[in-house]
Amino acid sequence: MRGRTPLSLAVAGAAALTMVAAGCSSTPQAQDERFILQFYLGEPQHLLTTNTNESEGSQVLAALYEALVDFDEQARPVMAAAESITTEDNKTWTIKLKEGRTFHNGEPVDADSFIQAWNYGAYGPNGQGNNYFFEFIEGYAEMNPQEEGQEPTATELSGLKKIDDLTFEVTLHNPFSEFPLVLGYTPFYPLPDAAFSEPGVIDEEFEQAPIGNGPFKMVGTWQHDQLIQVEKWADFKGTQPKIDGVDFRIYTGETAVNTAYNDLQANNIDVMDTIPIDALATAEQDLNGRYETSPSSTFQYLAFPVTNPKYSNPNVRKAISMAIDRQEQIELVFQNSQRAADAFVSPVVAGYRPGACGEACEFNPTEAKALYEANNGPREISITYNADGGHAPWVEATCNQLELNLGVECTPIGEPRFRDVLDKLDAGEDIGFFRLGWIMDYPSMQNYLGPLYSTNGSSNYYGYSNPEFDELVKKGETASSQEEAIKFYQQAEDILAQDVPVIPMRFGQNNYGYSERVTNVYFDQFGRCDLIRIEPAV
Repeated sequence: MRGRTPLSLAVAGAAALTMVAAGCSSTPQAQDERFILQFYLGEPQHLLTTNTNESEGSQVLAALYEALVDFDEQARPVMAAAESITTEDNKTWTIKLKEGRTFHNGEPVDADSFIQAWNYGAYGPNGQGNNYFFEFIEGYAEMNPQEEGQEPTATELSGLKKIDDLTFEVTLHNPFSEFPLVLGYTPFYPLPDAAFSEPGVIDEEFEQAPIGNGPFKMVGTWQHDQLIQVEKWADFKGTQPKIDGVDFRIYTGETAVNTAYNDLQANNIDVMDTIPIDALATAEQDLNGRYETSPSSTFQYLAFPVTNPKYSNPNVRKAISMAIDRQEQIELVFQNSQRAADAFVSPVVAGYRPGACGEACEFNPTEAKALYEANNGPREISITYNADGGHAPWVEATCNQLELNLGVECTPIGEPRFRDVLDKLDAGEDIGFFRLGWIMDYPSMQNYLGPLYSTNGSSNYYGYSNPEFDELVKKGETASSQEEAIKFYQQAEDILAQDVPVIPMRFGQNNYGYSERVTNVYFDQFGRCDLIRIEPAV
């Protein structure tokens, strides 16, 4: 967008945006008597377990794989593929698998399925996006040397030990009382032998048609920017779905959300996890009561490339944050469907403290401008966002506020897809100030602080590093209980309030809609649709 509009007008009408999204037909695929769910999705960045750390790919993999643990509606862990997970010291954990589990190709799900998958993800040269999460396990350092140019001295985690076909032992380099929570996350899924072209090497075609152990299996291959199809797997030993399959219909581009919403109202898609911002006020009426909300762990934020001289001064970052009127955006853009963020972790996790962000998250335009001028803040800034997520209205509103309150020139820059933003960040490209969001992988403060802000965090795309912060997170991880851990995590969060590596913007809730064809639709705190619970409408 080149022009500016007032905040109250910074939304576009959904009805006016009826163009069919690239790669998506406006009607469901022809179907037989089976019930195939039509599901709105953005293009995933990856479909490999150890490399998928965004919501689009995670939704697909949750259909294809069964994790060691799952979570109930209160985000409490329950055994899934695991029969038991036990420890006597929080350092050495014994994982016993349920009998009779197999992959979609008939291979058994055994201890080796997990060990070989985790070793692949943990080996630094493989460049997996979820590599960071294996840092807890002994032997990680030997596979990921920190010295420039130093080669790994091991290709396998020394902390993984096979006991028998259905049992393996995991030894952590330090005690971590919350380790079972981590095991529900994507990189800890198992992989079959078929995933590997040779030991330690993933077959280059595997990601296009992953073979999992979950309630659904792939149909054909990933049709990029168009479609991913899965069907119910009759041999799944867990709870069987009530639907016969899912067409993940991929929408891309600036009009993706609005186009999908029109398709939802026409019953051409069945489930949509994002209601267009401008339709929130009318969604209940538009969908005849098929608009619902549920608790979410979503944390929306704007991130600074802190190594860029323009944003290296924490006072500049703080001033920008103070110049943003979050509450005005909540009321005028989001129709009070979200709440202004006042901390760096979501209210759904134990340890959240109201106001933990401090002054940086309090709207104070006078002090913001004085602080910005005193620290020679840049006169021109840009905010990069993914256009396929419906973010344009609030990003434009943010630019309006920064121009008004700081006297700067602010330009929103929309990338067509979320994966485009992530790919550029992964490649180290300078895209300026940028929008990101986070949904918890497991219910712990650590899952917000570690991946997002630790020096080598898997999703620390902004280059933030503070040794004192890292040390406090480590102390939290090695604490003997969650209660003790929270004390250290909160001290670490206090450092973020001083350094302001990102601007907390909003805590979200799931705002979702569904068609007349389905019922019992539910999105969990991880932002994923429960594909086991959903069923055809009678």
